[in-house]
Amino acid sequence: MLDSYGPWAVIAGGSEGVGAAFARQLADAGINLVLIARKPGPLAETAAQVRASGVEVRTLELDLLAPDALRTIRSVTDDLDVGLLIFNAGANSYGHEFVTGDLDRVREVIDLNITAQLALTHHFGALLKRRGRGGVLLVGSMAGYLGQAQISVYSAVKAFSRVFAEGLWLELREHGVDVLELVLGVTRTPAMERAGLNFDIPGLNVAEPDDVVREGLAQLAHGPVLVAGGNADAAVKRSGPDRAALALGAHEASKRLLPKP
Repeated sequence: MLDSYGPWAVIAGGSEGVGAAFARQLADAGINLVLIARKPGPLAETAAQVRASGVEVRTLELDLLAPDALRTIRSVTDDLDVGLLIFNAGANSYGHEFVTGDLDRVREVIDLNITAQLALTHHFGALLKRRGRGGVLLVGSMAGYLGQAQISVYSAVKAFSRVFAEGLWLELREHGVDVLELVLGVTRTPAMERAGLNFDIPGLNVAEPDDVVREGLAQLAHGPVLVAGGNADAAVKRSGPDRAALALGAHEASKRLLPKP
């Protein structure tokens, strides 16, 4: 891991949940970290945890929607030999019926999950290509396999991310750079807990952050897409041709998972 993806990794969305699990496991492998997140408290807590592993850590409290976000990131990374970019910052920051929703809030979902992801991948991907080794890991979602009510735009941007990763993998694989889209299902993270998801539904497959991160890092060299947490069969099913039946079935299941309005 250190030889392939060290000595530094940049984790966008590296303060809690899956991002913190990435930080811990990379630190255990001896990789120094740049952790980027909006919330100062969880960011400082995760940084303190991983510093205990003996690695160097730089933190950056930053909203990736800020116009100068990439310039700010470069101010703390341009002097580092970065071997790995993990983009874990994509989130559903606004759930609403599309046609009656706030279009500016919808654009924020697009800007975080697509525009910011592309900006960081473009910058660090070019560095990794010139370097001739390293990796890019984009954290995706099972939401990207089907359109869903209230989160139609979020589902769409996650579909974009997966297809983008496949193309990027083709472009960089011959230059020694690994690319992986790590697709997550329901995962027990603070963000999902704050959203009020019902983890106690009988038969619901709930993954733990440390487990899906372990899967992703183990398969980073074998991209372009890994459906983690035991959700591979569900991804195949959601890719079927009868889109109406699949979308309606998933809609009913999501109503049981999400809190009542």
